[in-house]
Amino acid sequence: MNFAPKPSRKHKAHDWMDYLRESDGLGEILAKTEDLAKLKTIINAALTKLDLGHLCSKIEAGWRSGSQDELFLLVSSASIATRLQQILPSLINELTKTGLSCKAVKVRVKPAPPAWEVKPRLATQRERPQGLNEVAKKSWESLLEKLDPDSGLRSSIEKLLKNKPK
Repeated sequence: MNFAPKPSRKHKAHDWMDYLRESDGLGEILAKTEDLAKLKTIINAALTKLDLGHLCSKIEAGWRSGSQDELFLLVSSASIATRLQQILPSLINELTKTGLSCKAVKVRVKPAPPAWEVKPRLATQRERPQGLNEVAKKSWESLLEKLDPDSGLRSSIEKLLKNKPK
């Protein structure tokens, strides 16, 4: 059996940021995260210049998928969305001054999380019916009395009554 040689103990551990930058999949995620952080900083500065700095923490920003010229702002309430809609021309103007090129800004309200919780059913909570209740049994027996002795339905009902005791 051929085993891979043990790594030398002279190597140091990589810094976690170096690992994220070198990694194929994680490097792209890190770059997008850094871009979104820069975007958030630019939007915060623009909102502060428009005397709306108090709204910065309530806004999530991002680019519309596939397009780098349409900004997407996700807010937590309709009142914030309305206020942003009112100042959109000024906001686009401020963003353009900072060097961020965006032609349009879409403002959407983030759906609120539900106030209730869905709990899965446990297998022990569901009770399977054990057999026919008295009313159902009497109903099947009365139907059985009305059928011909040679009827296929009669034999089926007899099997049902025999296999489903109370």
